[in-house]
This record gives sequence, structure tokens and C-alpha cells, in this order.
Amino acid sequence: MTAALPTPSSADWAINVRHASKTYRRAIHALRDVSLQVAQGEIFGLLGPNGAGKSTLVKILMTVIRPTRCEGELLGKPVGDRPTLGRIGYLPEHLRFPSYLSGLQAVDYFGALSKVDRAERRTRSAQLLDQVGMAPWAKQPVANYSKGMKQRLGLAVALIADPDLVVLDEPTDGVDPVGRKDIRDVLLALKARGKTVFVNSHLLGELEMVCDRVAIMSKGTVVRQGTIGDLTQRSRRYEFVCGPLPNDAALRDGLVRLGASTAPPSSNGETQLEIGSSEADAAQPVIDLLRARGVTLIAVRPVRQSLEDLFIETMRESGDATPGAAIGRSGGRAHPDATSPKKVS
Repeated sequence: MTAALPTPSSADWAINVRHASKTYRRAIHALRDVSLQVAQGEIFGLLGPNGAGKSTLVKILMTVIRPTRCEGELLGKPVGDRPTLGRIGYLPEHLRFPSYLSGLQAVDYFGALSKVDRAERRTRSAQLLDQVGMAPWAKQPVANYSKGMKQRLGLAVALIADPDLVVLDEPTDGVDPVGRKDIRDVLLALKARGKTVFVNSHLLGELEMVCDRVAIMSKGTVVRQGTIGDLTQRSRRYEFVCGPLPNDAALRDGLVRLGASTAPPSSNGETQLEIGSSEADAAQPVIDLLRARGVTLIAVRPVRQSLEDLFIETMRESGDATPGAAIGRSGGRAHPDATSPKKVS
């Protein structure tokens, strides 16, 4: 997880949307009064189950569909401002290319549509294809590309005009693990240059690795929004992995006093303890007690919910859980915190 950004003033929002609503015929409510803010220079993830309204919100921001109601600004200008749209790079969920063009020609073609200078787009097209890992296939026709290759090409197209805000709708759909790593690197490089990235994806692990903040949507509304650290704060705890615990009353009483719970020993004889605190000061007395009673301490690590478990918990609370959502233990699967596991000798 990347470090949290300071809360910006209203003038510093790259996306500041209020009361976004969309009702289709037959009273189908795709969006219900959505408010959402994305800070300048951050990577922001939008997640939710199918039908939550994520793509509808993206399409409203990009003026692909008309909202029933929407107030707000993109890059400081009203949503729909035409000159501002020229400062936004957009990768829709199903971007299509003329199949007879090569990858290089396709990026150049979309650069021309974006009114990028001819000499500049020729240079940038080759650079971007190399950046997204498509340089070896730059002169191959798009008709020969796989779905994942087309997604990489689409990312290059979204960046050809050097936008200030990049909006990506399922950018890693169909992309192999190597390609997803390449795309993550591109997003982090954009952030390092001060660009803002707004990404809608169902691959929660991908979002968790790059996003500063996320919003979770359910049934057309935003039900949670914030940093992953803030949203998982109540699940943060310390876990201790140690050797077998001796039959020692003083040790048992001490662990209870310190609020440490014990899991049954594993098949290899290791024991796992945990305390419901993310403070290092709270972990130290447990370490001292274990060492004083001669227990071998193998590892100490801060853990929290994964983004996947946070998402499933949120869907349950919102009444939008799917039959497959009831997995894992109630406290959420242990996930390494921002710091690496600490080995104790």
C-alpha cells in the first residue's frame, strides 16, 4: 500500500462529483446520489460487484452517457467541459481498434484524433508501446493481438496526449500476470509525474498494490471511501508465530492478562497467537513474556484485512453479498501490513 495523501482543499480535487444519479427507463436506478472525490496526484480505485454502477459513473464523467443528475468538476472545470476532456486519457472497458492497423499506427491514429502534433505523436507512440511492453509487436496488425495485448495497446492510446487525469475502466481485464505488473508500473510512474489515475477494476489485489484510496460501490451508491489503511483499521492486529507452548500456568495467565488469544497448534507444532492491537508497544510485552518462559519465537508480524475481505465484508453489510462471498474466517484473512514481517531470533 502506498502512503496516504493529505486531505486536499476542494480546489485540489481532480474529480469532485456530487449527486450523480442515473435512472433508465422502467425506473432502473443505475446510480443513486453518488458523491466522490479524487485528489490531484493520487491513484484512486473504484470497486464493486457487477451491476453496482461503476461503469455508469465512469461513462457519465466521460460524457459517454447523460446523467439524470450530476454536479461537480473534473480538473477544476464542470463535468462535460470540452477543453478539459482533452486533458483526460480514457480507456473504456471495450475499446475497439481498426483491425488492419498495426499497434504503432493505432496509437498514432488516436493521437491524431487527440490533436497531438504529428512529430510528437510519432515519438510518443513508440515510447508508450515500449512502456506497456508492446514494442516487439508494434508493427503487427491489431487483428493478430490477443485480448490482453489490446488492453496494453489501449493504455498506450489513453496516454498519447500526455493527460493530467487518466480514467481506466478494467485496464487489466484479460491481461496475464506479467502484463498486469507492467501496467502497475506504468500507473506508479504516472503518479510519480504528478498525474491522477482513476481506475475501475474487479481485480482487488491489483488495486491494493497501487491505490492511495478506494471507493466501494453497491447498488448504485458509494458505501465506503478512504485509504485502505483507514478502512481496515479495526482489523489491524499483531500475530506471533512461536514453538510449542509449555504447560505453564504463569505463561497462560500472562497471555490472558495481555489480551493474547491462542490458536490450536499447527501440524508442525508451531503455535499462533494474536492481539487485537496494531501498536508495537502492545506487542512488546507479549514478546518479553514468551522469551522469559523459554518459548521459541519464530516471527512477529502486523496484519490486517485484505482488500478482498474488506470488500466481502462491505457487501454483506450492504445486503449485496453473493452466494460465494461467505468465505474465510469472520475476522478476515490475515494480510501483511505495510511493513514487512519481522523475524525474531
